[in-house]
Parts: sequence; C-alpha cells; structure tokens
Amino acid sequence: MDAAERILEWAQEGAELSPPDWEALPTIPLYVDQVLLYLRDSLRFFERDEDDALLTNSMINNYVKNGVLPHPEKKKYGRRHLAALMAICMLKQVLAIPDIATLLEGQELDPELYGAFLSAHTGAVRETCRDLEQSCRSGQDLRREALRLAAQANAKRAAAARILRELAREPEAGEEKK
Repeated sequence: MDAAERILEWAQEGAELSPPDWEALPTIPLYVDQVLLYLRDSLRFFERDEDDALLTNSMINNYVKNGVLPHPEKKKYGRRHLAALMAICMLKQVLAIPDIATLLEGQELDPELYGAFLSAHTGAVRETCRDLEQSCRSGQDLRREALRLAAQANAKRAAAARILRELAREPEAGEEKK
C-alpha cells in the first residue's frame, strides 16, 4: 500500500468520524488511568502515529495545576472533565495552552459548549477529509496538498490566537476599563 492509498484510507475514516457527543461520554466518574484509556481510544484518529500519545497523566496534572482543567473530585474525573480534556487535546494541536485557558476560562465544558465545539470540529474534519479523498482519487501531488492544508491551518490558527489574545486583554467582568 503506497502513501496515497494510506492517506485515502485515513481520510475515509475521518469523513465518517464522530467523536463522542455529550450523552456518549461516561456517566460515572473515572480515575486518571481510565480517563487516559478512554481518551486515547476516542482520539486515536488524531495521533500522528502509535507512539504519539495526545494525553498523559503528567499533561492532565499540568492542566489542573495551571487552571486549564478544574480539579478532579476525590481523584475522579466526571463528564465535564472528559469533555474539556477532549477539547484540550484537539485544540492544543493549534493553540497554545494559555490561549486554551482563555477560551475555556478555567471552566468545565457544559453540554451546550461541548456540543458547539464537537459540531465545529467534526464538520471541519469531515470537510477536510472529503477534500483529501478527492485529491487522492484525482492523483494530486500529496506534498502540495499537505502544503495547502498547512497554510490554511496556519491562517486559521493565527486568527483564533488573535481573537483569544484580544479577549484575554479585556477587563474581567466587574472591572472598570482603564
């Protein structure tokens, strides 16, 4: 199987990808090892290769320590933690952790915000994978396709980072503007 065939197979998988929605997230609180197993399985599609874990125990501890993720309750992580970790793992590929902290404002994701994130993310993944499938089937140069995708990703990352920087500069609610 050559690179184009492997990419086509990956793109076909992504075109049908649907990360767990709120109702599909575990309802019982999980210990960190269970969280890692669950999220690694859920995020497998986004790993560069089998050795590239998107989430580790120390990453979770750092997210909690830096206020990006709320503290677990009695060393257990609930549905809101899982939703936040799902978003953090996907977003950290394009945003700095301080930008993600601004985006989440140290809050757990609620069903509505998580649903909005999943909808936007799933739509973008499916669109990208459908375009990539078409590129593979038409025999387009994969390096040029990677270049095009990377340029688009960089432009969108820059726009998101600018928005979050400006939001971070706004005074907190209740503070007076200077």
